[in-house]
Amino acid sequence: MSESYAAAGVDTTQADEGVGALVRVLSTIELDRPSASVLPSGHYASVLRVAPNLGIAFSTDGVGSKLVLAEQADRLETVGIDCIAMNVNDIICVGAEPIAMVDYLAVQQADPTALGRIAQGLKTGAEQANIEIPGGELAVIPELIKGHPDPHGFDLCGTAFGTVALDAVITGADARPGDALIGLPASGPHSNGYTLARRALLEDTAGGLPALDMHATPDELGGASVLDALLEPTVIYVRAVMDLIRSDVPVHGLAHITGGGLTNLLRLGGTRLGWRISAPLPVTPVFDLIARHGAVSVPEMWEVFNMGCGFVCVVPAERADDAVEALAQHHPGAAVIGEVTDEGGVVTVPSLGITGDKAGLRPA
Repeated sequence: MSESYAAAGVDTTQADEGVGALVRVLSTIELDRPSASVLPSGHYASVLRVAPNLGIAFSTDGVGSKLVLAEQADRLETVGIDCIAMNVNDIICVGAEPIAMVDYLAVQQADPTALGRIAQGLKTGAEQANIEIPGGELAVIPELIKGHPDPHGFDLCGTAFGTVALDAVITGADARPGDALIGLPASGPHSNGYTLARRALLEDTAGGLPALDMHATPDELGGASVLDALLEPTVIYVRAVMDLIRSDVPVHGLAHITGGGLTNLLRLGGTRLGWRISAPLPVTPVFDLIARHGAVSVPEMWEVFNMGCGFVCVVPAERADDAVEALAQHHPGAAVIGEVTDEGGVVTVPSLGITGDKAGLRPA
């Protein structure tokens, strides 16, 4: 249970229960043909069998309340990158190569100038991910969408698609105790935890400190403003991970570290494997600021945010150096951050004294 997050308005326990309610009903869909689904619900992306040894992987996601800041600051040019990233970074987790995305834009009003600025981010993100955007949907629904400020509200979501050979799907099933965990640096909160981040820095004073102006430049941020740090686009890991998959380094698992923080690793091994983060990547400075101003505990920070590590690759320990070398060509700072253990269903960060499971992180 993330207490500060719940107080800010996002009850992750309730959200998990809500997802469970959806899955329980949707899993009872009856077909007059065999199911084409290759993976059970709960992985990063779904895979459908469409031909012998050919699967289509797909994922859907949005930008979330990061859009509130973009609206307030009238910075619309980068949130499209976030939309692309949140989808393609999930697609690659099953070993698929993303090929396209369709977007859904729900707006309070159809302002051509604003839409063109949003499209710039989608274009940039698509080029970084090497995908196309062949179509999408624009819905003008002022009854549902309210802006920050009016009438400039919008929501941005997408659904991405990729291809993967069915005998090459990566699920984490090949991971073994002793495998190395390679962490790839994040640029900031990416597109998760923004309800808590905004409350901690711009609205709330739970830490006993006055709320910050979004244009303030705290010492922790090295000259960047709070707004700069929070609107830094999500990193797209596609090219690095696809290069690793195509190399001779065996890839046993791939994890996109999003909402849920380190507990995302549990999608790979279930109750069979554990995950020890023995050498975390450097924490992005904005997270220290959020923790201090919001009085957010260490376990909750590492459960809600990526804390500086946006993606994890699982490889045999003896090939860890080769994997780091390949990944660092795209993402300098990539490094071995830990290892797979036999402590099934458990994530630990010994240096921080925290441990956890699917129920969340807590003091060890």
